[in-house]
Amino acid sequence: MTEPLSFGIDAILELMPHRYPFLLIDRVTALDPWRSMAAYKNITYNEPQFQGHFPNFPVLPGVMIIESMCQVGAVFIALSRRHDPEAIPDGLDLPDLAGRVAFFAAADKVKFRQPVRPGDRLDIEVRLLRFGSRIWKVAARAQVDGRKAAEAELTSVLTDA
Repeated sequence: MTEPLSFGIDAILELMPHRYPFLLIDRVTALDPWRSMAAYKNITYNEPQFQGHFPNFPVLPGVMIIESMCQVGAVFIALSRRHDPEAIPDGLDLPDLAGRVAFFAAADKVKFRQPVRPGDRLDIEVRLLRFGSRIWKVAARAQVDGRKAAEAELTSVLTDA
């Protein structure tokens, strides 16, 4: 990450269609447009999934960790376009993002390394692997206290809403 910065929840809400309880990013902390981005999600006990997963040992479900990483990937593309629109990789013509939604399309090389629990801060980094006008792939890594919690290669597709 080359440029430390901070985009809070207001900027994220502007970029993402997700809302509670499924908005899974709290803050963007670094952006290197078209290369990488870092963000985090605070994990709190009052989130609805902890009522049943698991009541005596609450753990963030793996699918929600993957979804968090996907959301960071979507915000990464939107912020890269906003902050450096001239540097789109390979000179591709990325369509206007207004009125479009990035849908999660595939997960490869998924590995979960440790449980994520209430009180943790899930730090997520994404790095661009491939990019097309409607499809992109990122390498994502999630950590808690500097220890790897999960990793994956994630593909998203941009569609009309």
